[in-house]
Amino acid sequence: MNRKIKKRVLQLLAGDLATARQELEQYDEHGLVNPLFSALYRPEEVLRWQAVTLFGEVLARLADKDMEAARIVMRRYIWSLNDESGGIGWGAPEAMAEGIYHHDRLCDEYVHMLLSYVQPDGPLEHQDGNYLELPALQRGLLWGIARVAEKRAGVLLEKNVAPALLQYLSSDDYVVRAFAARALGLLGAVEAEESLQGLLTDSNEVQFYHEGEFTAVTVAEFAKNALEQVQNQQVAEQRGEGSK
Repeated sequence: MNRKIKKRVLQLLAGDLATARQELEQYDEHGLVNPLFSALYRPEEVLRWQAVTLFGEVLARLADKDMEAARIVMRRYIWSLNDESGGIGWGAPEAMAEGIYHHDRLCDEYVHMLLSYVQPDGPLEHQDGNYLELPALQRGLLWGIARVAEKRAGVLLEKNVAPALLQYLSSDDYVVRAFAARALGLLGAVEAEESLQGLLTDSNEVQFYHEGEFTAVTVAEFAKNALEQVQNQQVAEQRGEGSK
């Protein structure tokens, strides 16, 4: 039965997102966890990204019914990003972020872990960071932080994550630069304005995924968008409206 479910899940994820969502709602969430984990490691872009989206939704439903089971899933993401796991953790930051996006309690308990991946390790007695060095993982992490910022910018601002994101605007990896710009724009990070200005001529094109849709967007377009959001935030602050 498990093999049958896995095969069907992979078929659905390779097709239309709305159809996959509708059919997966008929399955018990516990039984979908392993098939969705396996989908995160697939090379097919559509399949993998739609797995990220639906995993977040499934995880939120699971958390409503069985919070401890949802915590186990989140701990699996975290373990996969640990050097000791022997794996790489493909898809884990994105899927973790989707769970945090969709569920208040998962956000409360795990947003600090997601943000720890942009923080450098501290001295042994003050370990507060789990910095991800691989640019391919940084792409997913920054995409995930931006995804959370769409709904929970206030939470991220309380955690003071914006200063740690500035470093990524000068990354050698253009996708990392793009997603860092997006995250900082959504946060209205006024301290990023000068660095964002420097990306306005960056013509590298990113295949950007958002809720079932892929769009070709240049780094410059991400930066321009972010600058508008930052400038709107500055105007709001000048009017005494404060931050989000």
